[in-house]
Amino acid sequence: MSKTTLTSLFRFTGYLEGGSLLLLVFIAMPIKYMLSNPNVVSVLGMIHGGLFSMYVIMILVMALIVRIHIKWPVIAFITAFIPFGTFIFDHFFINGKSYEKITQS
Repeated sequence: MSKTTLTSLFRFTGYLEGGSLLLLVFIAMPIKYMLSNPNVVSVLGMIHGGLFSMYVIMILVMALIVRIHIKWPVIAFITAFIPFGTFIFDHFFINGKSYEKITQS
C-alpha cells in the first residue's frame, strides 16, 4: 500500500473511532438512563472498543511503515485517550501541516 493510502485509512479509522464515541455518549448513554436499556451501551461499547484498538494499530502502522516522525505517533496515542481527540489530532495532522513536512520532520 502507498503512504497516501495508509494515511487515508488512518484518518478513516480515526473518524470511525471518534464517531463511535459520539454515538456512545449522545445516543447509547441517554437510552441507557432514560429508557433503562443498557443493551445499547453494551453493543456500542464493544464496537467502540474494537475501533479504538484498530486506531491504535493504525498509529503503529503509521509509525513503522509510513515512518512519520516519532512525535506524531506519540501525540496521536495521547489524544486517543482524550474524548474526541481523534478529530483534534486529524485537524492538526492533516490540515495543520502538509503530509510531506510531517514525514520529514
